[in-house]
Amino acid sequence: MQRQQLLSAWLHSQFPGEPFTLAPASADASFRRYFRATYSDGSSKIIMDAPPQHEDCRPFVHIARLFEEAGTHVPHVYAQDLQQGFLLLSDLGNTTYLQALNGGNASTAQLLYGAATDALIKIQLASRENELPPYDEALLLREMRLFPEWYIAKHLNITLSDKQRARLEEIFARIIANNLAQPRVYVHRDYHSRNLMVTEPNPGILDFQDAVYGPITYDLASLFKDAYIRWEEAEIIDWLIRYWEKARKAGLPVAADFSDLYRDYEWMGVQRHLKVLGIFARLYHRDGKDGYLKDLPLVMSYLRAACARYIDLKPLLNLLDELEPKVQQAGYTF
Repeated sequence: MQRQQLLSAWLHSQFPGEPFTLAPASADASFRRYFRATYSDGSSKIIMDAPPQHEDCRPFVHIARLFEEAGTHVPHVYAQDLQQGFLLLSDLGNTTYLQALNGGNASTAQLLYGAATDALIKIQLASRENELPPYDEALLLREMRLFPEWYIAKHLNITLSDKQRARLEEIFARIIANNLAQPRVYVHRDYHSRNLMVTEPNPGILDFQDAVYGPITYDLASLFKDAYIRWEEAEIIDWLIRYWEKARKAGLPVAADFSDLYRDYEWMGVQRHLKVLGIFARLYHRDGKDGYLKDLPLVMSYLRAACARYIDLKPLLNLLDELEPKVQQAGYTF
């Protein structure tokens, strides 16, 4: 309650004499919370509450400026109090891509994903080295190690043998070799249906404070191998080809052959799925948030499908079979 009182007092100082009502807007998997201030004229703004002992607002402010200058629709930062951990932002509304896609049809999906890849290309074209932290070997590996630490050890309650652990490290090295060989651009890092808003213009882009400079296919894997909504592979390939054609025309350093882009996208997805399985397990076992458990089977299905397709990833598929025999997976439906 004390945080909310501080927030309300700060907001009054920004707009003295203007009455407003304050209501929760959303929360995310971190310590950040969001409130919507609605004014008497019907206008509204969003306040990010990021307790400074847990969160640093500076990356958000920096990346918001980079993405806004790139020509994409992100929350505009009207005011900031970094000491208290408050940001005053433009309101991108209530409707996520996920909500619109779940209630929509094929033409809605085509429209929304087309806009999402247009915005992604703008972000990628604006990329400059040394503006964002590098998505380097250390970070890629740290993320993948969440899988054995939280998914295998805590969620499955399995202790890997030395042989299994060595095999997993060898697989990680193969994945990282592919990831680091890809052209590098700005990477949002969570570019998916819950962080894209239906706005004018589409999409409104949220939750970019962890953006890095890294592999060009990462945000495509976030977007089309989405943990919260599943599409048929034929649809995804069509959307990816459209992205690839637009990206080549724009002069981005994408592969000259679509099959090479698709392979890199698949391998990048494997890195992300290992991380996400670890994070979702950690959110449950450490943070008591069980809402992500229902999303584990879809993420695992993406991981298995990619591993089955590439011979260099077969050892990972074999390990997954050892950890969770297929008889246990018969109940997974997507």
